[in-house]
Amino acid sequence: MKIIGNLLWWVFGGLEAAIGYFTGSLALAITIIGIPIALQTFKIGLLCLWPFGAKIKNTKSPSGCITIPLNIIWIIFGGWWAWLCHVFFGCLLFITIIGIPFGKQHFKMAGLALAPFGKEVEIG
Repeated sequence: MKIIGNLLWWVFGGLEAAIGYFTGSLALAITIIGIPIALQTFKIGLLCLWPFGAKIKNTKSPSGCITIPLNIIWIIFGGWWAWLCHVFFGCLLFITIIGIPFGKQHFKMAGLALAPFGKEVEIG
């Protein structure tokens, strides 16, 4: 079921969203200061490729105290818009009966898009 869900996700916009996140990640990685943010957009793009069967986990990183300020900066400079977009499409898909599984995946991505620092995506 995960394979069918991911293939349908790709056809109906998931691949386009992942390419958008990867392009943004590449643009951010060109600058030195944008590399940590580029890693986070790459993480969201990876989740856009394979949302069905993926899990989001909190990490126990040694830089745990820096994740809060980085998440605040992330929210101010674009995380809010990514979160809002995923919530909008999640609500739109929940209106239809057949779109509920896809809406759940958008809500999963919305949680990661709001605060990606300190989290990791496990594809499985």
